[in-house]
Amino acid sequence: MHAPSPRKHIRAPGARDVRGALAGLTARAAYSLGLRLLLPAYLLRLWLRGRREPLYRQAIAERLGRYGDAPTPEPGAVWVHAVSLGETRAAASLVDALRSQRPQLRLLLTHGTATGREAGAALLKPGDAQVWLPFDTPGAVRRFLARFRPRVGVLMETEVWPNLLHAAHASGVPMVLANARLSEKSLRQSLRFDALLRPAAQCVTLALAQTQGDAARLREAGAPRVQVVGNLKFDVAPSSALIERGRAWHAALGRPVVLAASTREGEETPLLDAWLEQPVPRPLLLLVPRHPQRFDEVAAMVDAKGLTLARRSSFVGAPGGAAALVDVWLGDTIGEMPLYYGLADVALLGGSFAPLGGQNLIEAAACGCPLVMGPHTFNFAEAAALSIAAGAAARVTSIAEGVRQGVALLGTPARDAMAQAALTFAAQHRGAAERMADRLVDLAIGHA
Repeated sequence: MHAPSPRKHIRAPGARDVRGALAGLTARAAYSLGLRLLLPAYLLRLWLRGRREPLYRQAIAERLGRYGDAPTPEPGAVWVHAVSLGETRAAASLVDALRSQRPQLRLLLTHGTATGREAGAALLKPGDAQVWLPFDTPGAVRRFLARFRPRVGVLMETEVWPNLLHAAHASGVPMVLANARLSEKSLRQSLRFDALLRPAAQCVTLALAQTQGDAARLREAGAPRVQVVGNLKFDVAPSSALIERGRAWHAALGRPVVLAASTREGEETPLLDAWLEQPVPRPLLLLVPRHPQRFDEVAAMVDAKGLTLARRSSFVGAPGGAAALVDVWLGDTIGEMPLYYGLADVALLGGSFAPLGGQNLIEAAACGCPLVMGPHTFNFAEAAALSIAAGAAARVTSIAEGVRQGVALLGTPARDAMAQAALTFAAQHRGAAERMADRLVDLAIGHA
């Protein structure tokens, strides 16, 4: 008998494959054209945001893939893209785990927002580099990859950029989607743009998913290789010094504190209305907007409701005197959430009372702060469900109900039990950073 010809095992591209490839090329070309046309508007938006956050006006040429005299790590650096503050904080534990395994590691760190870049500066060591990720135009991403030549690229959570992933694939740079998550809503949106986003997902070498549900949705979106390793945010260790400072302030204050953590647009007005319905004397409301550019706007909302206000940025040391007697403290600083969680008796989770998907609830648990969340937590669906099951959090249907339940918990054994459950819950789910670092090191060595 003759051995079967190897050709019989090679399937020639069919008409469906050709149509799919042409649809992908057409979609990416249209996407690229749209980005080029919108580029002046993007640059203007950066310049306008720079009025409040000056870092947006620095190194704008980097957004176009023009890096000039920007520092360049040695070829073969591990490149980590953390678009904003939350992703940068999560990336910190991954970077620490990578450095533990590979002390000689050189890091290229990129961001999209000013808060992310400010936080990321603390992760740098001699020989590392930090720049803006360019806009996802073909020329800009090619210039970026040619300049820095990373050994492996790591995109945090949901950052799927069609031109960047296509260029990295063409350049032989393996790309990892780390701490990857994909909600049902995001999957539906992805499938509506399947011709554009599926080829991008197929260029991801490895997706390291937070949960089994995320993994299933990532596969459906086109990611060819997916592993479940857990959520990096459980490995982020909040500053114990900030937590203890918050607790000391609470003891000196002598009144209970309810924290509205990382609130988003559309949540503050109903929150303040619900707060005004509480009987006097009220607890202190500690209000921390998610985005720094909204600090002044939220302060004006508080004033308009006739509530007295003190701003955290005005405190040199522990607040006392008149500041201790006001209705609301505005948390108008960056990087002090552990202080705020340490100060609070209970927290309301911002982003969960409007259909925005919620904010990071894991940080509250790690600080031992009981949490009341609204109905919208699809960005952290499994973590939210697990925290409720563990007794660390409770869910309500509206922000008014959240205020009532948060106030009702103050000074009760139930509140203390939730605080202990929160610490236990956070400790039980750590370890994702080491698991991700193992896979990244293996991938980097394989492409050395």
